[in-house]
Amino acid sequence: MHKILVLHGPNLHALGEREPSIYGRVTLAEIDQRLKDLAPELGCEVECRQSNHEGVLIDAVYASQPRPSGILINPGALTHTSLALRDALAAVPMPAVEVHLSNPATREPVRQRSLISGAVLGVVQGFGPDSYLLGLRALAGHLAGSSSHG
Repeated sequence: MHKILVLHGPNLHALGEREPSIYGRVTLAEIDQRLKDLAPELGCEVECRQSNHEGVLIDAVYASQPRPSGILINPGALTHTSLALRDALAAVPMPAVEVHLSNPATREPVRQRSLISGAVLGVVQGFGPDSYLLGLRALAGHLAGSSSHG
């Protein structure tokens, strides 16, 4: 069974209340539960963490033990600012998928550039809470394909 580390970045603890016209009314706890409900169907289990602190997320990428098979990450605003988080994702020997509730390409210019995208397997964005579920499906599918070939 593949273990997936799910990381939620800054301000995502406020989902459901924070700018619902952009992020919707679904809470982070509800997203985590949806991921936990879907995971067994995909042959994996998830561990979900949220932090408003860049260093905590970087430490989680490096220090999760036993090592997960992959990482599903919504870096929040760190998407656009954190070279350090990008470097951590690039340094670990596991695939990662970046997810976003909104579509950053349709938002303010500062949000249209991701420093993270170049260090991950793929990006799912703009589907609200379903972005996480689609990202988990993609990551689990990739891991299943990788383990059957090697």
